[in-house]
Amino acid sequence: MTRANLASPARRMEAWRHAGRGLATAAAVIALAGCEDKNTFVAPPPPKVDVATPVQRAVTRYIEATGNTAPIKSVDLVARVQGFLQSIDYQDGSFVKQGTQLFTIEPETYKLKLEQAQAAEAGAQASLKQAEADFKRQVELVQRQAVSQATLDTSTSTRDNAQASLQQAQVNTRLAEVNYGYTKVTAPFDGVVSAHLVSIGELVGVSSPTQLATIVALDPIYVNFTVNEQDVLRIRAEAARRGLTPADMKQFPIQIGLQTDTGYPHEGHLDYVSPTLNQSTGTLAVRGLVPNEKRVLLPGYFVRVRVPFDQEKSALLVPDTALGSDQGGRYLLVVNADNTVEQRKVQIGPVDNGLRVIESGLKPEDRVVIAGLLRVIPGQKIDPQVTKIEQPQASAK
Repeated sequence: MTRANLASPARRMEAWRHAGRGLATAAAVIALAGCEDKNTFVAPPPPKVDVATPVQRAVTRYIEATGNTAPIKSVDLVARVQGFLQSIDYQDGSFVKQGTQLFTIEPETYKLKLEQAQAAEAGAQASLKQAEADFKRQVELVQRQAVSQATLDTSTSTRDNAQASLQQAQVNTRLAEVNYGYTKVTAPFDGVVSAHLVSIGELVGVSSPTQLATIVALDPIYVNFTVNEQDVLRIRAEAARRGLTPADMKQFPIQIGLQTDTGYPHEGHLDYVSPTLNQSTGTLAVRGLVPNEKRVLLPGYFVRVRVPFDQEKSALLVPDTALGSDQGGRYLLVVNADNTVEQRKVQIGPVDNGLRVIESGLKPEDRVVIAGLLRVIPGQKIDPQVTKIEQPQASAK
């Protein structure tokens, strides 16, 4: 009885050990099965990326510069005779036509001097008439040997002196007329007159010419700017290709835009090109002539200038956002036939109506990544989503 009771717990412990081993084995199998499922890698699908072929269209190439406007005529109106300013005959800042009277400078004194000179001229004419009549009588008397040759010589001298006196009187009359004309200061050309610099009753022209005001012609107006040496060579090469002479180049159109303008609304043409390059700056001075009927452009404005010199019929363009940059320069991400991304080095040109011109490094059939550049890297496969590049609205001109 006692032996049976002692053996019974031992058998029970052995049974529990066997059961524990079975449970441990089952747990290990389950754990291994779970680990095998977690280590299985499933590759994600290629990312979807928007791609498009470049826009192909005609593009006009421009030389762009910054310039400033200048009047084609600007004259300081001065008092050329001495006297008191009698009247100011215009409104400050007004537009006047050529010949409009602007100032009057004490005309009475100069009118009297003119009348005095005219009277002296009339007296000289009378003296000459008398001297010529006396000369003719002496000639007849000498021919009849009624008077001596010395008498005729005296008469001849008197006549010559009378002629000289008349010429002097005529010159004095002309000078008096000119001075009398200077008492009325008129506009030498159509333009806008500045504010007057003197007041009525002020003595002007005392020791030197006194500036009264300034008149400026605003229509048309000059635009001065400079072109760098590289652009000069490009323009000359294009002109040679097209067979243009220097005179033809002066007729190149130019487009002008103010800082507040959208685009280049003002148009004119080249008027002058310097014959020499400035060695210190490496630039060429150029001047344009722009109509300014509404007087929108004022002298001294800083303006944006561009000169069209060439047109490419089939230029390639992409959005600026498709371009990347690194130490090697600018690049585009292009998708090849295997849908693998490649980095393509390109040379860029100007922006034309919101799209960037690609000078080299791109083909018309290339598929360019235009969105999601940060999600792709060169050498990566992608799922290209072909789209079309939207062209922005053309800037106002």
